[in-house]
Amino acid sequence: MENRIKECQLDLFADRTSAATMRANQLRLWFASTAYVLLCALRRIGLAHTQFAEATCGTIRLKLLKIGALVRISVRRIKLAMASACPWQDEFALAHLRLRNAAA
Repeated sequence: MENRIKECQLDLFADRTSAATMRANQLRLWFASTAYVLLCALRRIGLAHTQFAEATCGTIRLKLLKIGALVRISVRRIKLAMASACPWQDEFALAHLRLRNAAA
């Protein structure tokens, strides 16, 4: 449990409560908690049985979510054009497929 709290503080910046008002600090903590819940769901559903199944939030954020891609938005869909040299594109596509099937 302590490792997960430390992971939330270090990787998702949950310890940043330097705003002037209590409301702003509370909102920051809510955002960090929501991000942690979403990353845990991504790890549990989308990244099961991959090399990122036991990865920390910081590793998932660095290797899967912080990517350079061209985003094209049309009326009906959003297209991501990733570079062909992206080393984790197979895991990204697999996680997308699993999350899409889980929502259906």
